[in-house]
Amino acid sequence: MVSRADDRAFARWWWTVDRTLLASLMALIALGLFISFAASPPIAERHGLSSYYFVLRHVLFAIPAVIIMISFSFLSPRQVRRVALVMFALALIGVILTLFIGVEVKGSRRWLSLAGFTIQPAEFIKPAFVVLVAFLFSEGAKRPDVPGKLLAIFLLAIVIAPLVAQPDFGQAMLIALVWSAMIFLAGLQWRWVFGLGFLGIGGIVSAYTLLPHVARRINAFLDPNNVANYQVNRSIESFVNGGWFGEGPGEGIVKRRLPDSHTDFVFAVTAEEFGIVVCGIIVILFAIVVLRGLTHALKEYDPFVRLSLCGLILLFGGQAFINMAVNLQLMPAKGMTLPFISYGGSSLLAVGMGMGFALALARRRPSAIRFTAARGVLA
Repeated sequence: MVSRADDRAFARWWWTVDRTLLASLMALIALGLFISFAASPPIAERHGLSSYYFVLRHVLFAIPAVIIMISFSFLSPRQVRRVALVMFALALIGVILTLFIGVEVKGSRRWLSLAGFTIQPAEFIKPAFVVLVAFLFSEGAKRPDVPGKLLAIFLLAIVIAPLVAQPDFGQAMLIALVWSAMIFLAGLQWRWVFGLGFLGIGGIVSAYTLLPHVARRINAFLDPNNVANYQVNRSIESFVNGGWFGEGPGEGIVKRRLPDSHTDFVFAVTAEEFGIVVCGIIVILFAIVVLRGLTHALKEYDPFVRLSLCGLILLFGGQAFINMAVNLQLMPAKGMTLPFISYGGSSLLAVGMGMGFALALARRRPSAIRFTAARGVLA
């Protein structure tokens, strides 16, 4: 038992961290490891690998993801900004390098091959981008001489451009949506909200017109009989077969016909083998993380911490929502993992970093003077 009187770093961390938020994140990681035993073996066997090849690699990345998440949760807000700046610079260089020396998979250059591992830099740029944008918005609000919103628009452009060039429209769209939510929370006037909305619609129309792979995915979504809907149709079949309580661990058959059963469609494998009840538990865990994070943000008086926390939680929840919506044929396919559940080293490590930032920012911090936003008096 850790005493409240203990002044060591771990004791201070233990009594200030949101243990409910931490427990929910750890539960998602544990579920991801458990579900990996069901979703990964068929893919490994199809590639001539040992049955538990992807399971072992999932464990290999999950362990450092947990270590990183907990380590980052010890950071102060100032340290979060500094780590995010370094992380953003390295990730942006990596994203640009993918355009020239990236590994091409299914027509996209999103990965770099380093020391036998493939790394997706776009995964790491997302949490760092959110923190930096929050800093620009907060500084712009505090100091009229700092063009925070203008710099944030520039930052968005230099991130979106190489992602669209890869092409990775799904990640670009997620980043743009989170950025839009953050600029709204930062105090954007309504005319700018409508302007950005029309700009977003124009971007989608342009992508549909100019990017063939985007047009194919949207057309496939609108036509259920399109051959490109093969994985999505198998996903729906998994939900139908699994029912409320599933076919049982290892008893699923649809996963053997799903090329991305361990990554983009792991939620469908969960439905077939463990049932809608377990899928509901996963949804509840994601909801707890989102609600706890946003609750902390609403109570926060520091604009940087408030915006950062909102952005990181919306990034986490938005990615989960998109993945599950694709599995249920509610959105066009995006090629996006389910945080902490899907297989993917870059995703696990990057989400661990992002949630480490969120845990650090959500910690209770003593303050000598607080002002209520509504009254402007001492709290």
